[in-house]
Amino acid sequence: MSTVPAEPTGRLSDAWRFCVGTGRIELALRRDYQDSLALIQREIGFRHIRGHGLLSDGMGVYRPYDHEGTRRTHHSFTYVDQVVDALLTAGIRPFLELGFMPAELASGSRTVFWWQGNVTPPRSHREWADLVRSTLAHLVDRYGLDEVRTWPIEVWNEPNLPDFWQDADEKAYHRLYEVTAHTVKEVDAGLQVGGPAISPGADDWLERFAEFAEHRDVPVDFVSKHAYTSGPAQHVPFGVHQTLAPASGLLDQFATPRALLKGTRLAELPVHITEFNSSYRPDNPIHDTAFHAAYLAPVLAHGGDLADSFSYWTFSDMFEEIGVPTALFHGGFGLLTHRQIRKPTYHLYTFMARMGPDLLARGDDHLVTRHPDGRITVLAWAPVDPTGESPGPDRHLLRLSLPVVAREVFVRRSTVDEEHGNAYTAWRHMGSPRSPKPGQLDILHEAAEPARSHRRLPTREGRAELDLTLSRHEITLVELTPVTDEAPPWWDERRLLGEAVA
Repeated sequence: MSTVPAEPTGRLSDAWRFCVGTGRIELALRRDYQDSLALIQREIGFRHIRGHGLLSDGMGVYRPYDHEGTRRTHHSFTYVDQVVDALLTAGIRPFLELGFMPAELASGSRTVFWWQGNVTPPRSHREWADLVRSTLAHLVDRYGLDEVRTWPIEVWNEPNLPDFWQDADEKAYHRLYEVTAHTVKEVDAGLQVGGPAISPGADDWLERFAEFAEHRDVPVDFVSKHAYTSGPAQHVPFGVHQTLAPASGLLDQFATPRALLKGTRLAELPVHITEFNSSYRPDNPIHDTAFHAAYLAPVLAHGGDLADSFSYWTFSDMFEEIGVPTALFHGGFGLLTHRQIRKPTYHLYTFMARMGPDLLARGDDHLVTRHPDGRITVLAWAPVDPTGESPGPDRHLLRLSLPVVAREVFVRRSTVDEEHGNAYTAWRHMGSPRSPKPGQLDILHEAAEPARSHRRLPTREGRAELDLTLSRHEITLVELTPVTDEAPPWWDERRLLGEAVA
């Protein structure tokens, strides 16, 4: 029995909800995307959203033309306005990522992804600066300076990888960052700019980025990097399988920037993990499973101690970096599939959204919080084996002694495991239809609902003893609410079938 203290140990960080990732930003123009975003904001409520491609050709911002023998440039914000309007309408703000390079401004033709984002430096840093200045000035004019000052602005994406930045040229990235950061501050000194948005395994870039920023006196308002724990891809048609490191590896990666930047000018800056997940592949079936929710539960419970934000990559399976998905469940990054079917990891986030602000206890398998009205909320998860050498325990026992302020509490339990709150399992039983029919979609939405149970629990000396048995890969949310019994004094359930009661 683990005794939970009556007094809070602090406040529960909500760094997990500061930002969420998305496929390329122009996808916000689509109906399924907007429907998914509305749902996730209603049930979870993220604050910012980050995606690639704000300045790529699909958004149509950079528009050069020749007139009377002179080359000119027009900056068009037709799609930018529609995208940002859609995000703000859903109650979420942009976390701007400046990239990729418009083809007509690029110094080369190298691209990444099915949708061909150009990853080469600008042929003219002056024109790039004009593009950045014009875009930000437009956003300030349209949405107001106070609003846009709340939108972090990140320069590029994973420049340490040749796939995302030609030759992974660090000096070229520093030059791009310097030009961009000064341009951002020319628009307004209060705008937030940062980087270097590196992928895992390139932490030496952080130290050199700090040296560069200090040597060149370059503005940096936050530091960003990414975190994943998967090994090399083992390809199968339209998918991959990968080994996984323990989830604690994600927490280690979250902690790296502050550890490496001690003693530098960047030491006290906010740290944003602008992408994190288990696998870095958008076609790994692990993302769709109950295992994945249990695997990430300790990350959400502890990650706020190490970073100012950590952004799940991504909120929806509407994501086309390797092409249009070939099946409803295809291992996509999303918390939601197309057509808004909730995955087990989606429920992990909804459970976190129902936790209280006062942190009472945390352990290897549980998180306990309290609400201002006295409610106690418990998030518990079964341990997993990320090596795949075992399926994990069939049963996991957890006993908690919880502080309460009533003689009895109403206990509501919501459960997600291999069989409950798990549309992926139902889809597999159904025969894995690539394009489910309307009736099948209804079944999958039904299967995605967590199992729920309710009971009343007596207390003793201001404590309730909660015994939980978790199944394999289960996450569960238990909410304990003080009971005020308003049943009339003559109520007796034995009367239901007419039995005489003295």
